[in-house]
Amino acid sequence: MDLSIAAILAQDGITSGAIYALLALALVLVFSVTRVILIPQGEFVSYGALTLASIQTHKFPLTCTLLLVLGAACFVLETVDVLRHAGRRRLAVRLLPMAAGRYLLFPLAVFAITHALSARAALPMAVQVALTLLVVVPLGPFIYRLAFQKVAEASTLLLLIVSVAVHFALVGLGLLMFGAEGSRTDSFSDATFSLGSLSVSGQSLAVIGTAAILIVALYLFFGRTLMGKALRATSINRLGARLVGIGTTRAGSLAFTLAAALGALSGILVAPLTTIYYDAGFLIGLKGFVGAIIGGLVSYPAAAAGALLVGLLESYSSFWASAYKEVIVFALIIPVLLWRSLTTPHSDEGEE
Repeated sequence: MDLSIAAILAQDGITSGAIYALLALALVLVFSVTRVILIPQGEFVSYGALTLASIQTHKFPLTCTLLLVLGAACFVLETVDVLRHAGRRRLAVRLLPMAAGRYLLFPLAVFAITHALSARAALPMAVQVALTLLVVVPLGPFIYRLAFQKVAEASTLLLLIVSVAVHFALVGLGLLMFGAEGSRTDSFSDATFSLGSLSVSGQSLAVIGTAAILIVALYLFFGRTLMGKALRATSINRLGARLVGIGTTRAGSLAFTLAAALGALSGILVAPLTTIYYDAGFLIGLKGFVGAIIGGLVSYPAAAAGALLVGLLESYSSFWASAYKEVIVFALIIPVLLWRSLTTPHSDEGEE
């Protein structure tokens, strides 16, 4: 391997690592706030990429229909919860219209806007991306309301089982909505830049730049804003956060919203680089999970660094041993878990 090939592989690895970093941050965020290992994170990637592909081919994305169905189910569940408690019936007049606006009117508005715009001959790329995010991001809080909110205080094992079930449900729905054929979207930029003997594509720079901006934005959000500090407090001590007036339910919904946004945006960024199928997001999300594991599912900088390491390892493995690159990447979990097992203090199971 000469220096030029090593530089090209490094470019590919950094580009892939930037995508994995966004997914790793989303996984760490959701786990730290809700204790949910969000296995369906990859489905947001697939949904984002394939929804954008549908819009670019002037097809109405069926994710809008899914959004309507999930919103209606959330409204029914919210109505049952309000009417079940006798003391809250007087509040139904105030709570149910709010729920109707959130779970019925908003999805209907998104459906109407998407139906009107998707039929147009050509939309600017920025409008296409915004429309895709408008459709896919609300799926996050809706899924949290339907699948996880009721069992938020359950054991981590039960939350993991629910997460696996949601993953399989979304994969099946993805096959139903998008079919078995893959899609690739238009690139953000066709420009190329020369750095010595290395040619860097504008798409790669767009991916890396967007990922860097989002990582910095998340750092500022959790460090400087009141809502970010509330999420951090929820992740540290759920009971203590509830006692001081922080709504853990709202925190969980916000965490899923951010995770869906990061997943959908990752799909939008990666779709011009590779063909995305209805189930392709699972493998991409799993590589982000490896990066999150390196960070211990608690550290955002360590998760981002771990995801970048995964991207570089995958890129160089594809050159040296392309048939085993997936095995090499996922085998990285083993030494990390061994090291954490040896360095983390343990307490006896029966110790009081």
